[in-house]
Amino acid sequence: MKITLNRINDDVLFECTNAQGNSILLDNTSQPGAKGISPMESVLMAVAGCSGIDIVSILKKQRQEITAFKAEVEGERVAVDDAKPFKKIMVSFHLEGKIDEAKAQKAAELSFEKYCSVSKTLEPNVEISWQIFVNTAKI
Repeated sequence: MKITLNRINDDVLFECTNAQGNSILLDNTSQPGAKGISPMESVLMAVAGCSGIDIVSILKKQRQEITAFKAEVEGERVAVDDAKPFKKIMVSFHLEGKIDEAKAQKAAELSFEKYCSVSKTLEPNVEISWQIFVNTAKI
């Protein structure tokens, strides 16, 4: 796996591109006029995306009908010297459709306990928790 980062303005706006040519913009979002997301926001997005791919894939294999899927991720940071790494990350999944609640719960468990490489990468240093809602009901 390889990512290329190119500076695309006179400040700190970067375009990150993968081997397939897909890209995102990274920027310093603490500055006015930022045109990208912050690197730390991208970490939260990666957790949501990785686990989201797992959950949707597992449920589709089980022939569950997902009509909507959304994840909200919040990260709590802590000062460590001059850095502010994440201490805790909380993911809330919101699924709609003809979905068996027990299957949704198991899919999320499998993602975080077994499959999600992003969460597994962060796990030694970051407390990751999650909750799941199916058709607005918290499981």
